[in-house]
Amino acid sequence: MNKTELVKAVAAGSGLSLTDASKAVGATIEAITKSMHSGEPVVIPGFGSFTVRERAARSGRNPRTGETITIAARRRVHFNPGKGLDLTNNKTVK
Repeated sequence: MNKTELVKAVAAGSGLSLTDASKAVGATIEAITKSMHSGEPVVIPGFGSFTVRERAARSGRNPRTGETITIAARRRVHFNPGKGLDLTNNKTVK
């Protein structure tokens, strides 16, 4: 599902117009992004949580030259699915 399909699904499920649904989806994504940039977790009960994790600097190898290089430390977003999103039992979504 891409953003356009998500907007259509939100509009159909909520009774909003496509314009209003697009604004709602955009505002939601912007709020999650701002929270991630500030390092705050985003928890959506029944869906999951987004957290920021720090990855330490490490050494790697350039595959072309074989030279050892240092890969810089970075922050990454981690998603932990909630119980409502558990796909391990192969449940069908209603």
